[in-house]
Amino acid sequence: MALRSIGIPAGGGVLSVEELRTRLRQVGEERYHHRHPFHLMMHAGELSQGQLQAWALNRYYYQSRIPIKDAIILSRSDDPEFRRAWSKRVLDHDGDTTREGGIERWIRLAEATGLDRERVVSCQEVLPSVRYAVDAYLELVRNRTLLEAVASSLTELFSRDLITLRMDRLRQHYPWLSGGLDYFEARLQQAPEDARFALQWVSEHAVTRAEQESAINALTAKCDILWAQLDAIYFAYVQPGWPPPGAFRIEES
Repeated sequence: MALRSIGIPAGGGVLSVEELRTRLRQVGEERYHHRHPFHLMMHAGELSQGQLQAWALNRYYYQSRIPIKDAIILSRSDDPEFRRAWSKRVLDHDGDTTREGGIERWIRLAEATGLDRERVVSCQEVLPSVRYAVDAYLELVRNRTLLEAVASSLTELFSRDLITLRMDRLRQHYPWLSGGLDYFEARLQQAPEDARFALQWVSEHAVTRAEQESAINALTAKCDILWAQLDAIYFAYVQPGWPPPGAFRIEES
C-alpha cells in the first residue's frame, strides 16, 4: 500500500521516538481543551454558580465512564504485565474497600456547586451531545486497535498543567468550591504516572509509520471528544444558552 493512500506524506519514513513524542505533544498544544472558551471563562472567574453546576453535572458522565473505558482496554490485552499496570487506573477512579476513587471525589465537587448527589449520579439531565461524545470514546477504545486505544489516553500528558491552573483559579474566583477539589489534588500525581506508562508503551509498539500516524490520529480524536463536550456545555449554558428538553437547566436565583 502506498503511504500516500493512508494519509502519510510520500517518502515519509518511520519517526524516531523523539519525533513521535514531539508530534503527540503538538497535538496537545493545538487541540487539547485547555484553550476552549468555556475553560477560559472558568479561569477568568466569569462563570456563574449555575454554569459551574452544569459543567460538573455533565462532566460526571465522562468521569463515570473512565473506568469502563479502562476495563475495555484491559480486556483487549494478552499481556499480564500490561494488565497489571493498567488496572491501577480502574482503582484510581472506582476506589476499593480501603480508599475512595475519583468518581466519589467528583461527586463531592458537584455537591460543592450546590447539586444533590442523586441528581448527578442519575445522569438523567446530561446533555445529549455530551452523552454522544463520551459514548464515542468508549466506541473508540472498543473498536480500534489496542495501540489506538492506549494512545487516546495520552491527553493525560497535558492535564497536569491544566489541573494546576484550574485549582488556582477555582480557589481564587470560586472560594466556595475549595472543599470539593480533592479530585484534582489526586490527579496531579495520578495523571503524570499514567501518562508516562502509556507514552512509553505507545513509543515501543508504534513501530511502523502507519502505526505512528494511527496513534497520533487517536490522540487527536480524543482531544476532539473532550472539545465537543465543552462545545455542548457552552452552547447550552453560555451562548446562546439553549439547553435541550430533558437536560439540566440553571435555576433562576
